[in-house]
Amino acid sequence: MNVRKIMEQAQQMQEQMARDLGALEVEASVGGGMVQVKMNGHKQVLSVTIDPEAVEGDDTGMLEDLVLAAVNQAGAKVDEAMQSKLGGLASSLGGALPGF
Repeated sequence: MNVRKIMEQAQQMQEQMARDLGALEVEASVGGGMVQVKMNGHKQVLSVTIDPEAVEGDDTGMLEDLVLAAVNQAGAKVDEAMQSKLGGLASSLGGALPGF
């Protein structure tokens, strides 16, 4: 496989990844469903849902921890999904790139 062909395939992979990022949505739920976060592939938070029971009382620290955990979990899910996608796209090059 020549270098030009590899570069063309790499460009196609980059374009495919950009499309996939735009379409990807993940959801994370923590605290038994008390806090839910939806995030897209660009790691932009699309929505945060908080169960009213999570805001009872003065313990804002617990709620802050739950929101932080949900956002971090959603970000990790985006990373996992994209890593999986990268593996599939790289293998489509037929082993042309060492290390993939």
